[in-house]
Amino acid sequence: MKLRIIIPTICFMLFNISAFAQEPVIKDTRIKKLDRLAKKTDSTGTQINNIDKDAYNEVTKLNVKSYFILLGSNIKQEFTKPFHMHKRDFVRLGKFALVTGAIAFADKPIQQNALELRTRSANVRNVGKFVTNFGGLYEAVTLGAFGLYGVIVKSEKVKTTTLLATQAVLTGFLTEAVIKTLTGRTRPNYYPTGVVAQPNFKGPFGNLSKDGNGKSSNSSFPSGHTTAAFAAATVFAVEYRNKPYIPIIAYSAATLVGLSRITENKHWATDVLAGAALGYLTGRQVSFNYHRFAKVKNTEAKKKNITLNMQYHFGKIIPGIICKF
Repeated sequence: MKLRIIIPTICFMLFNISAFAQEPVIKDTRIKKLDRLAKKTDSTGTQINNIDKDAYNEVTKLNVKSYFILLGSNIKQEFTKPFHMHKRDFVRLGKFALVTGAIAFADKPIQQNALELRTRSANVRNVGKFVTNFGGLYEAVTLGAFGLYGVIVKSEKVKTTTLLATQAVLTGFLTEAVIKTLTGRTRPNYYPTGVVAQPNFKGPFGNLSKDGNGKSSNSSFPSGHTTAAFAAATVFAVEYRNKPYIPIIAYSAATLVGLSRITENKHWATDVLAGAALGYLTGRQVSFNYHRFAKVKNTEAKKKNITLNMQYHFGKIIPGIICKF
């Protein structure tokens, strides 16, 4: 819950700092074309995105209005995707379901071994507790730091990527919250000490109760921390795919967050796997949606820079074109 408050705050601060640091942005006029463009190419397609530094400029930068229009578009696409799936999407979904189903048989032994390892090793406990926060509070702080750095060095790409990462986290949070409510899966720490944990699915609203320590407990499937970590990591991996070390660092950090949720006894292995997949797909969808937005904005800017005029010379009317560079 803290993260859901902190990330919008980061966005608000970043927009306001940028407003003082740079010129006013161009008004959005054709963002509504995104839905039509999305039908042609989505995050599972072969869309080619321009990630050159110059592609992030005054025309394609995000302001408060475009940020929330894109966020709404992201959420809409996320929830309507099941109604627009193609044959290859169903094939991929089927393969993922088979893998997840196979791993589900190992949920209990993985959880028990992870719990034993955590009990024996102080290092696992300390590292796990620290790392798991990078899928929560620390992630918000990290994104805030990236955004501030982008403002200081006046890098539109850094600022844009940070804002897209916050969109991915927010979209992922909303999606996983709905899935959690529908699945109602019990967490490993839902059960009191001495009772063998069971990865049961109780269905819609079936797990709005207390855990083994009497604290409020929501559903376990999928892992929210893992979803957020992979959503942000995927945005950075997509936007900086030309720098191999960034995707490696981003996905390594996200993977550690997922593993820490198991060693912290908060989630089952399949919760983490589902969260990673959801975060990955969400991050790609958000990044690809932005690049469709950039295409619309660039097209609009080019049209504004080309105008037709008529000139009169020696008794003749001559048509002309004026191009602004």
